[in-house]
Amino acid sequence: MPADPLEKLLVTGARELGVELEPAQTTALLRLITELREWNERFNLTAITVPVDMVQKHLLDSLSLQPHLCGTRIADVGTGAGFPGLPLAVINPKRQFALIEATGKKARFVRHAADVMGLKNVEVIPARSEDWRGPAPFDCVTTRALGKLADFVRVAGHLCGPRGRLLAMKGRHPEFEIAALPPGWRAVAVHDVRIPGLPAARCIVELGRA
Repeated sequence: MPADPLEKLLVTGARELGVELEPAQTTALLRLITELREWNERFNLTAITVPVDMVQKHLLDSLSLQPHLCGTRIADVGTGAGFPGLPLAVINPKRQFALIEATGKKARFVRHAADVMGLKNVEVIPARSEDWRGPAPFDCVTTRALGKLADFVRVAGHLCGPRGRLLAMKGRHPEFEIAALPPGWRAVAVHDVRIPGLPAARCIVELGRA
């Protein structure tokens, strides 16, 4: 049983989400929070600064995407300080992740964090996703804070392969956003999610080509 309260919160919370963390993965994820707190003092990368909140609202929130990932090539659009991309890369060493972030200080932190955690499966793309063209389509494209679903499709739809999926992390069921999707896209499913320790409604909207 983990002795450290943050470690216990992370391990038990991940287990509730269906993710069984290995010791090395737990260490890496907690190191990510430590690095983020240190960088945040200088660069203001996140408004979430309390360690317990960082575990719940950054790490566990990111891990809630795990059951819905598909394929081996994943892009995280507007990754910010690396969420959900970095936590997912930690627990999916056989998948390749492209973390796309246009804000320089955030992209630099993501690259630093990936290096510190020894993640060989992460590429940091310091660019706007709508302007960037990868060498090949992605199987899955994720986002956590990109605005409305129509905006997600507009800036990231071109990154997704013909049978790939866009995964948008949302609060309450966004029925009006789904109704406003542009032609050629549809909501494949809306997955309700409960983040351990957080009462707020969460869901993951899975989009595919019509």
